[in-house]
Amino acid sequence: MRAGRGATDGAVPPFSIGMIIAKRAFDLFVSTLVILGVLSWLLPVLAWLIKRDSPGPVFFVQKRVGKEGKLFICFKLRSMVVNSNADQHPVAGDDGRITPLGSWLRLCHLDELPQFFNVFLGSMSLVGPRPYMPADCRRFAQLVPNAGHREKVKPGITGLAQARGLHGNVCDRNTLLQRYYWDDYYVQKGNLLMDIGILWTTLLNLLPRRRYDSAPGSSSVPSDHISVLHLEKRKAPIRYFRDRK
Repeated sequence: MRAGRGATDGAVPPFSIGMIIAKRAFDLFVSTLVILGVLSWLLPVLAWLIKRDSPGPVFFVQKRVGKEGKLFICFKLRSMVVNSNADQHPVAGDDGRITPLGSWLRLCHLDELPQFFNVFLGSMSLVGPRPYMPADCRRFAQLVPNAGHREKVKPGITGLAQARGLHGNVCDRNTLLQRYYWDDYYVQKGNLLMDIGILWTTLLNLLPRRRYDSAPGSSSVPSDHISVLHLEKRKAPIRYFRDRK
């Protein structure tokens, strides 16, 4: 089953066979360590907190668009009240659907931890373009030509765009284009060393920082918020935006 624009658009080939094998071995090794060493004790604790915080299931499962545009089931910890709009309307700003505990889970990115099971099962990778909902893919395809190019590789828990500071909700077309630029760059030039660098940078970005350099167009954030790279360090080349107007 496919969603949005096909991933066969574009002429750039996917990763080599050697890269695919090395990447899968790395994914299996790390995901197994995390599942056995961390999730085996942390998930029961978080599950207990979620059940005490609000009624509903512990896990939130949702169809996302994966490699070659195929849909897969993405696992997350539930951070919102149970609602019928979750598959059509992503979280935006101060969303009333987010539970008190869910706000903390999302702030610390703990709601993404079950995606290590997706990595272990093979529907995701540790590093790759973040998977979008089918509804988002259809919307973004109206704004970004050849939007399906990012679907040539498996989606990831983190990606080059996120390592560049482009995480959180998409707020405008410029931010969206920057995300797609870095996703395209990863599809064309990704390798195992780049994956390790992206994982390391993501870990550093998760660390709280005491102060932030304000960037043009960005709002101030509390001192315990996830750090975001300065806008100038994450900008895509201006020609990328010219080509997509």
